[in-house]
Amino acid sequence: MAKVSSFEENMEKLEKIVTELEKGDLNLDASVKKFEEGIKVSKECSKMLEEAEKKITILINDENKIKEENFDIEES
Repeated sequence: MAKVSSFEENMEKLEKIVTELEKGDLNLDASVKKFEEGIKVSKECSKMLEEAEKKITILINDENKIKEENFDIEES
């Protein structure tokens, strides 16, 4: 069974991939493979963020009824 990476680990992988691609030392085939790997990791990060967003809710007791609302961050 494959180990599931954390969001932070995936972000580190993505940063490493970007750095390797920016160096320009890879041939075309290797660059395409790194790009594909980066897209896969990016999609995993997006999925993790979406799941976290769904979990971030506030339960409010409204006249003995539980009401679920999305968590909104107030911008200053």
